[in-house]
Amino acid sequence: MSDEYSLLDVLERMDQNQLGLEAALVELTLLAEKQGMNEIGENVRGALWVIGENAGHIKQGLAKLKRKSTG
Repeated sequence: MSDEYSLLDVLERMDQNQLGLEAALVELTLLAEKQGMNEIGENVRGALWVIGENAGHIKQGLAKLKRKSTG
């Protein structure tokens, strides 16, 4: 039962949540832009860019943690 809430498991779930939120934001951004709210679209795209940049670091960190926990 202790493995069920390991740090690695929690971080992987947070990463999955981040990806889901990113996808939802993309959909909302497209809708906002379709309705002519271009400034909102630009602002959200800036936030999405940061999320995308951080995603690579998160994936690398998770991979290192996985290697340490199995090796």
